[in-house]
Amino acid sequence: MSESGPPAGVLPTPATTPPLVPTHDQVVVLYVTVVYAVVIFGIWNIPGARTLINPLKLFTIGWHELCHIIAAILTGGTILSVTIDPFLGGATLIEGGKPPVILSAGYIGSTIFGGVFILGGFDTLVAKILSFVLGIGLVTPLVLVRDKLTILLTVLYEGLLVGFWFIAHAQALRWYCLFVGVMNVFFVIWDIADDKFFRKANDSDCTQFHIMFPRLPAHFWACVWIIFEIGICIAFLLLGIVSFKLSDGDMDTQAAVFLPT
Repeated sequence: MSESGPPAGVLPTPATTPPLVPTHDQVVVLYVTVVYAVVIFGIWNIPGARTLINPLKLFTIGWHELCHIIAAILTGGTILSVTIDPFLGGATLIEGGKPPVILSAGYIGSTIFGGVFILGGFDTLVAKILSFVLGIGLVTPLVLVRDKLTILLTVLYEGLLVGFWFIAHAQALRWYCLFVGVMNVFFVIWDIADDKFFRKANDSDCTQFHIMFPRLPAHFWACVWIIFEIGICIAFLLLGIVSFKLSDGDMDTQAAVFLPT
């Protein structure tokens, strides 16, 4: 009896890795995502240390407020004033429009935007493209900020962004984008923490939801939005695992096509 097998001289096709099974490099991304969430929560709430991430806070708060603004315009509202401050938080005063839609847009926009940046942690080319968004987003809030230390730190963060292009063929940009992604995707947690621990002048959106719907307490809205953010984060992590299976070397080759370093 003869055994079946591939024809002579033909190598057997290697078994493919199931799409949802992470590679070794992707497992590292998953662990770093968890570590980043813990680190950001700590830094965001430690007096003194929280100042060090002011530029990234402004970037996160700025995008959050921009989502409110876009929703207000699309629903016929009028923007009366906008505040983006690393100490006071963000606030957009709006007249008209559809308040539930406008208020929801902030957390939804922050979460999805953060999820896109999380994808940058899986692929160097994606991280390179997102670095331009980050570069512009870091300096834009300075139009409303006059704190000299924050301006100096923003210059430092911009310098790191440029420098990371030249570290390990821009591999370092992946971890920068992943950090920004985690900060945005879990914005509701930092927003609530500011309310609880620092009594910031501008209320969190969860408090605003409570004001809009008095029968439902703020902590109910906090739980709803945290569950939403965890779900979106998991969805983008799974999307990253399925979509980006390249090794570090293959990523370097692919990314070199786009502004090689």
